[in-house]
Amino acid sequence: MDEFGQKNKEYNTGIGKLWSLDSKTMPEPLQDYVSAVRRFNSESEQTDLNVYPGSPWFALDELPLEGKGFFHELHPSDFELLRTFVRTNRYRKVIKGDGFKESVGLFPPPSRRGVAIIDPPYELKEDYHRVVEYVTAMTSRFESGVYMIWYPVVDRYRIDGMEHALKKSGIKDIQVFELNVLPDTDERGMTGSGMIVINAPYTLKEQMSEVLPYLDKQLGEQGSSWRSEQLVEE
Repeated sequence: MDEFGQKNKEYNTGIGKLWSLDSKTMPEPLQDYVSAVRRFNSESEQTDLNVYPGSPWFALDELPLEGKGFFHELHPSDFELLRTFVRTNRYRKVIKGDGFKESVGLFPPPSRRGVAIIDPPYELKEDYHRVVEYVTAMTSRFESGVYMIWYPVVDRYRIDGMEHALKKSGIKDIQVFELNVLPDTDERGMTGSGMIVINAPYTLKEQMSEVLPYLDKQLGEQGSSWRSEQLVEE
């Protein structure tokens, strides 16, 4: 784990606990996830949990050989790290800039199939509003695309506002999945995280309704909770 990860010890409440469990007792999607993390550590010549792949690696791992992937990063040092990791070629590109702006022109893709993973830092309150504006613009260009919005559970008021705005946006087929290892708090700090998915694969909700209770049991502390909801119907 890097210095930041060691300092925050967030992995101890997540992958660190799952790493030591018998994967055969896990729901199948979670088995696949832990297996992917083990494979990444093996590729990094690590036998223990020393490195965590992060979302860019998971995205690349699922892309077909000739599937196109575009990665956006605004922060200069993170951009260089991402570019080195992705190893850009004709199918994989790392773009320096604001993903909210730079990615719009990439849709709709020629194949008419595509997934957008939206993972802003949420350091600014405006990020919650920008997410809604972004997916509203994107779905107007590419209605059948899959849009995955990650968010931290730090400020429930902001999350509720984002969900309310999405409900009013006119976008159909919105699901929300959330795991909170601790109860909500007014104090500074993340107690959980969630993913809002637009046009999710039809099996996802059923799978998450099995995975989330398992994770809640294994990772949650007193007052923990989970959600698997259809926010807006198809």
